[in-house]
Amino acid sequence: MMLHTIRRLGPGLLVAAAFIGPGTIVTASRAGESYGMALVWAVVFSAVATTVLQEMAARVGLVTRRGLSEAIRESFSRPVVRFLSLGLVAVAITLGNAAYQTGNLLGASLGLEILTGITPKIWAVFIAATAFALLSSGTYRVIQRVLVALVVLLSCVFLVTAVLVKPSFSELAHGLIPAIPDGSLLTVIALIGTTVVPYNLFLHASTVQEKWPEELSTARALAESRMDTTLSVALGGLVTIAVVVNATPLDDVASLASWARSFYGLGLFAAGLTSAITAPLAAAYATSGALGWNRDLKGRRFQAVSGFVIITGLVLALAGGSPTEAIVLAQAANGLLLPLIAVFLLFVVNDPKLMGSFRNRPLTNLLGAIVVVVVAGLGVYQLTRVFGWV
Repeated sequence: MMLHTIRRLGPGLLVAAAFIGPGTIVTASRAGESYGMALVWAVVFSAVATTVLQEMAARVGLVTRRGLSEAIRESFSRPVVRFLSLGLVAVAITLGNAAYQTGNLLGASLGLEILTGITPKIWAVFIAATAFALLSSGTYRVIQRVLVALVVLLSCVFLVTAVLVKPSFSELAHGLIPAIPDGSLLTVIALIGTTVVPYNLFLHASTVQEKWPEELSTARALAESRMDTTLSVALGGLVTIAVVVNATPLDDVASLASWARSFYGLGLFAAGLTSAITAPLAAAYATSGALGWNRDLKGRRFQAVSGFVIITGLVLALAGGSPTEAIVLAQAANGLLLPLIAVFLLFVVNDPKLMGSFRNRPLTNLLGAIVVVVVAGLGVYQLTRVFGWV
């Protein structure tokens, strides 16, 4: 039943594939090790916040038939504001995703090292080449099918291992009640920061147009897209909770039983590879839209941006960086960019000229504003921690 449902999912599953990366696995594992299931509520909040923002981004794409960058371009009438906002999007998303890509490649490579014992640097080249080859195919359907297969793989791995752990359901239920144990605030912030990812907004607004063509009625496309988004993000949240239940940080993998170590390596590989594909794809969509280029997956400029992200991530990975350092850098970029992109999204989705009758309702705006306030606080705190200001 689950496999049949997953096969029917579309762009929402790409969003889930993007945020279930090595950063999520490392953060959720540490959360489980340090605090048990007390922080499950933070994963649930993250999934709800992601659903709210991604639904808006998908709606922008389906109603306007434009990417989010292009919609921002049309919403800001003043040339200076438009130039600054789109320039920031193009530079920050591309460079930020290059930082994410480093962690993605290192995470997937560590997964393969656990399985094979071969040095991660060799695997990093293999993973980067695989992502480059897939994106160079320029075929959305092929990319989606590969990502669906990988999400099925990592979902099965972590959900099965979570069941084998035999978690306490009373403890799991208690973890749904918001609470911040002593010393856990930074972990709460990290759990939210690895799930609510700004580049997914650009990815989603563009890929929904591939799934639901313009000739289909907008109302039907929106209804199907909302279901796709809700189920996909819920699956991603469920997998993250399963990682919390497993509670196996990278430092402790060697102590696991042989089968458990293999499962962990397989899941880490799948999570890293999915994100290694979606990060450069999202950067290409965002940058191409911001600069007014064609968003065709086979376009030279489009592939040049995705190639830049892959190559930069690979160079940094081969330079001897650690997954933890790469994740911290990516979270710093996320903390700076996410609140701003969320505000841009709210501005666009409330523009009557672009959205017409499909613009936000008051309740949706309230939910969006709550998410913006929370992620803005998250961003400020992340930056102050990263730069040692607190």
